[in-house]
Amino acid sequence: MEGLNPEILAEICSSKMPFGKYKDTVIADLPINYLEWFHRQGMPKGKLGMQLSTIYEIKLNGLMDLLTPIRGKVHVEKPKKRVYKF
Repeated sequence: MEGLNPEILAEICSSKMPFGKYKDTVIADLPINYLEWFHRQGMPKGKLGMQLSTIYEIKLNGLMDLLTPIRGKVHVEKPKKRVYKF
């Protein structure tokens, strides 16, 4: 990840997943198993694929602390808690 642009990290902390099981989840909050699945199946093309690949590498290498100062600046809505009724 040579020459990583700080704007890319800010986008990862504010952009939401546009589809799938984790639709409307902030990309930085996606679970690693979901990112691993994308890695095995093939990342989407374009900007979303680049964002998913970047957060996958960050999480895989234990570098989430890189996002801490950025996340402090970006207002992120907390995900709603899911209620399961049995």
